[in-house]
Order: sequence, then C-alpha cells, then structure tokens
Amino acid sequence: MGFQNLKVCAASVISFTWLCLITCASTEPLQMVHNLDTLITNVEQLYRTAYHFQPQKNWMNGPMFYKGYYHLFYQYNPEGPFWGNIVWGHSVSEDLVKWRSLDVALVPSEWYDIGGCWSGSTTFLEGGKPVILYTGITNASEQVQNMVVPKNLSDPFLREWVKIPENPIIVPNRGMDAKNFRDPTTGWFDSVDMKWRIVVGALEGRSRGMALLYKSTDFIKWEKVKHPLHSSESSGVWECPDFYPVLVSGKQGLDTSFVGSSVKHVMKVSLLETGYDYYTVGSYLVDENIFVPDKGSQDDELELRYDYGKFYASKSFYDASKNRRVLWGWITESDSQSEDIMKGWAGLQGIPRTIWLDDSTGMNLMQWPVAEVESLRGKKTVKNNTILKSGEVVEIYGVTGAQMDVEVSFDLRKMEIEEVEEMDANATAQELCSNTGVSYKGVVGPFGLLVLASNDLTQYTAVFYHIISHQNKLKLLMCSDQRRSSSLKDLDKTTYGSFVPLNDPKKIVSLRVLVDHSIVESFAEGGKSCITSRVYPTLTDLHLYLFNNGSSTILCNQLNAWDMKTTDNVYNFEI
Repeated sequence: MGFQNLKVCAASVISFTWLCLITCASTEPLQMVHNLDTLITNVEQLYRTAYHFQPQKNWMNGPMFYKGYYHLFYQYNPEGPFWGNIVWGHSVSEDLVKWRSLDVALVPSEWYDIGGCWSGSTTFLEGGKPVILYTGITNASEQVQNMVVPKNLSDPFLREWVKIPENPIIVPNRGMDAKNFRDPTTGWFDSVDMKWRIVVGALEGRSRGMALLYKSTDFIKWEKVKHPLHSSESSGVWECPDFYPVLVSGKQGLDTSFVGSSVKHVMKVSLLETGYDYYTVGSYLVDENIFVPDKGSQDDELELRYDYGKFYASKSFYDASKNRRVLWGWITESDSQSEDIMKGWAGLQGIPRTIWLDDSTGMNLMQWPVAEVESLRGKKTVKNNTILKSGEVVEIYGVTGAQMDVEVSFDLRKMEIEEVEEMDANATAQELCSNTGVSYKGVVGPFGLLVLASNDLTQYTAVFYHIISHQNKLKLLMCSDQRRSSSLKDLDKTTYGSFVPLNDPKKIVSLRVLVDHSIVESFAEGGKSCITSRVYPTLTDLHLYLFNNGSSTILCNQLNAWDMKTTDNVYNFEI
C-alpha cells in the first residue's frame, strides 16, 4: 500500500575521502543525446549538494587544524568523475562548513607513488609540526608508506608539501600481501618507551584482516611489532584503520596519544568486502601492544557501525581548538558511472560529526553534526503537539523541502506498546526494514518523516521509527526507506536499518534529519545511531511530511525545521 491511500491533513504553520573504492563501473561511452550540455547542467544542479563539502568537479584523507584553519585532504581525480589518476585534493575552512579549495597537495611523481597517492593521515610532531603519512603505489604495483612535510611552516594554508628523501619509510615484509598494505593512521606517542606508533591496514592469507603496528623514535625509521594491534580471521582486507581514545564519561575529545584509566579506545576499520565502517570499543594494553575489545563489543547485535547507510573510509581527528574529536565520512553515489560523467562529479563528504562514547551503554559511540552546521540555519518552521492517527500524513508548510535541517520528537510515554508485533528473531535491522518498509502496518509504527517528497506522494524518502519485539525484547527500529525516492531506474535503492539503543521504550524519542538535495543524513536519539542515504528525486517541488502508518495514535510533541543556506552564498574569507 502506498501513501496515496492515506489521509493527508492540512497543518497550521507558526511562522547538511578518503579512500575511494578500488572497483568501479566499466567506462562505457555515453549515448549521444540532444542538448547534452543543458542536460549535464540540469542534472548537476538538481543533485549537487548546497552545504555538504564536495569538489567543484570530478571524483571525490587526513584532516587537521593548523594556525586557525581546518584542512581537509581528500582523494581526487582531476581528470574525471571516476576512479584513477588519484592525487590529494586540499581545502581549508575556518568553521568546517564553508570551504576554499587550494591547489592539490600531493601528486604521483616518484617510483614509490607513481601509481597514485592513496589515503593516509596527519600527525603533529614535537613543536606542533604537521607531517603526512600516505600510501603510494610503486612502479612494481606494491603498496608502501611514504611521508611528506610542509615546505613552509609559517604558511597557515600549508599549500606546498615536500616528499622526504627517505621514502618509502615502511615497506611490506617478505611474505606479506604487498597489494593490500595501506592507509597509515595518525601517530600516537608513548611517553614510557619514548616511541611513536602507527597502524597500517593489511591482509594475511585470503581473509584475515589486520591492523599492523609499527614503532619509531624519529617518525622516519619504523620497526614492525611482531603481532598486530588487532585482527579478525574472516573479515577480509582492512582499509582506513583509525585508533583513538575516548573518555569513559563526557563529550570532550582527547589527543590520540592520551592513555589512562579514564578512557577506552576505539578501533575502527573499513571493510572493502562490505563497503561499511565498523568499530569496536575496548582496552589498549600499552605494555603488550594489543587492543582488546570489551566483552560483547565485537559481536553485538547493533553491529557497531558508525553509520548504517552509505558511509565509508571515514577518518577522525582531534580538534584541539574545540577540545573535540571530529569524524568525516565519504558518501558514495547510488547511480551509474555514465550518470556521474553527465553530472561532472561523484562522491562527497558527509557533514562532520562530533564523536564521543555513550556513557549509558559504555559500548557504542555517539555522533552529532558539529555545532557550526547550525550557523547555516535560516528561516525556522515550528509545528508542535501534532496528533497523528493511524494512516495520517501531515504536511509541514513553510520549509524548503530540498535543503533543510529537521529536529522532531515523539512522545511514547502513554503508548500501549507491550502488545507490539514479534519480528523474525534471526533477521538483522536492515532485513526487518527491507521486509516491512514504510507501508507496513504495525502496532507502534512505522512513524516519522517523509523528506524530498512530491506533493502527490509518488516520490519520497521515508525516515522512521518502529517499535517491535525482537529476540523477546522491545526494540526501537530505525529505518531509511528509499524505494520511492526517485523514478530513475538502475539506482541503488537499498533500505537501511538499525536498532537504536534504548533503555526504556516508553519515553520521548528524537530524530534529526539533514536534507541536502540528494543526501539524507539521519541521527537517532541524539546520535545513538546514524543512517546516511543517497537519493535522486526527479522533481524540484519537494515537501516535508509527518506520517504514522501504525495502528496506534502517535503524538509528535515537537518539530523544528530550518531552511539551510548554501555555503557558497555565505562564504566570506579570502586567501
């Protein structure tokens, strides 16, 4: 059943890379079309984001803050919106939302990186000197780790970088898989043995993914520790590893070298075989040079992913200027390479997120858009105390449907939720969302938002909650259903899902959704779970709706929606 059969009610109004995937679509030629230039322009304008970071054109590493500016390095193909010719793009910002592009920072030029300058990380050495470690592809197609340093430390924009003569500084040992040995992490310093440490992602055999640990006294000459910092027997190659401390209690970020009884550590990897980012929380045993996940962290039902949608090859950094850890993720396209060529670009960065440990569980991480995103908020629309009966859809008038920030909460304290339906105990959250979807009639839900929606509800992306019984427990299921998001064919319209940690289902539950033309980023319960969707609505007249398709009446006690400014229009500093 579609929303065409639901009741639509009038509503009164009170006046939001790193490593690109190695495999990509074939480079088939474009079919000849009339007025191709006009078509490209129309497609680019329709789907290009307004306040997410993406290069001016073509394909979309290690972020940092230096002398008053945030620096974002990213994988970039200057020759086209497809994989190949990889260099490091470079942009700077004063506030993480308004960016200025600089000349590329790294280009293949030596035997040890002639096949491409791949992902890496930045580290601040003694005296605040930034250095970059990155993976190069040699003239023998092997992966090695290299280092560059700034040419001029007094330049706050760090426009020029110099490859050191000692490169490559880390090469694969004999017997290692030299074609799966990449993505060095930010370094951390051990004040006991006075040595730096980094991790490099690797593969042993056919399926054992590893975070190989290396030590150095000068950050140039490295020795491999006999055993990996952490590994998994059947995960496949580990890409873009990240390793950092988080406070047991509190939102403050920590320098990567921080250790102590008040912290836990996070080990994150990107799995090429699945295209997702996974993390575990546990203890870093410094003397033994190993990371031990907490009990239940590695195989928990939540799967412990940063994001349950399109989000890959992420990288975090410690922002000392705001005492926070900031997370970036690469958002891929859902269309074909031919369509990317017509658009003239492919891929973008998600909204930067502040990240900290959820002290209510001690296991999962919290994520929330950085506060600076709120500076882009424009006109505000408020809709409170909206009663949603079974099958009702309520339009929220006054907000720009293609470019907005929405915060909404639902009051479940008076709900009779003990009799909710039992779902397949063996199914994952994503499977449950796919099997039921937005049109399913449950007891408590689905209820939530329809974004990027047409006025006749033939197109929309649904972001919603559904309280169910799963494995004999009441659970809050979060879904992002894209099946009606576009009339275009040959799109990835995967329905995404996640269980949201919830101690008491009888409460007020919250949801925040950032909408930016072709991207929808959703944050459940203050950031306990996140889903990013990449959608391509074919209409320009887009709307926002509240809906409830469950049999129980739902109270939306508060909704605030803001039009979001285009960053090009508010960008105001010159280099």
